[in-house]
Amino acid sequence: MLYFVGLGLFDEKDVSVKGLEVIKNANKVYVEFYTSRLMGADKEKMEDMYGREIHVLDRPQVEQDPWWLEEAKEIDIAFLTGGDTMVSTTHVDIRLRAMEKGIETRLIHGSSIVSAICGLTGLQNYRFGKAATIPHPYTSTRGNTIISETPYDTILRNRQMGLHTAVFLDIDMNKGYMTVNQGIDLLLQVDEKRGENLIKGSIAVGIANAGSEKPIVKADFAENLKIYDFGSPLHIVAIPADLHFVEAESLVKLAGAPGSILEVEDKN
Repeated sequence: MLYFVGLGLFDEKDVSVKGLEVIKNANKVYVEFYTSRLMGADKEKMEDMYGREIHVLDRPQVEQDPWWLEEAKEIDIAFLTGGDTMVSTTHVDIRLRAMEKGIETRLIHGSSIVSAICGLTGLQNYRFGKAATIPHPYTSTRGNTIISETPYDTILRNRQMGLHTAVFLDIDMNKGYMTVNQGIDLLLQVDEKRGENLIKGSIAVGIANAGSEKPIVKADFAENLKIYDFGSPLHIVAIPADLHFVEAESLVKLAGAPGSILEVEDKN
């Protein structure tokens, strides 16, 4: 049996009771930290809390050569991931590979940043469209710095349909964890390149350390968030479309948005 266990948002204590039971009873426990990780815990804290030795898998061992799947044919394996276990398409792929090998699978869900965004900001979950991810810029063969415009296009399409956008920020082994500041700056650069004002002058929301005792949640005009101190990662951004008056009030009271957005919503 292969168990997929979502560990939740921030530290080793976020795991569900059901998930903890699976971890304690499994014959072997694996974890991957590259799609997401618990910023309030490390491998040692997790092992102390769960009472088990945990084997860390790198990216190739998950995506390219998941040799450890063969073990699940004979014994119970717990595969741990940050957040909810099936948010990443990588984990869906692993489950499909296991099923092709005749391995039975079971999901133990964990709290997810997708729902946490709504709880922390007051933005309504049914009003979110397709999510986007901002990758780190890269250098082309000609030496030019390339900024992906795909997340910008996703925000544009969602905005046209009156939908909010959850914007995930890149995690790269070499370039590190992208911050709200970096993500907003990249969107503003695309804004300027296109001569549009999709991002500049619009309300954006930055969130840091969701699930911790003191998460940082700040809503402001995007250009102001570019210089706001969100502290340590993990970070995520939400770009709202037109706001319902309850959403606007929530952003003011829960995320410190400028009160002027209430006046705008009153006119709509």
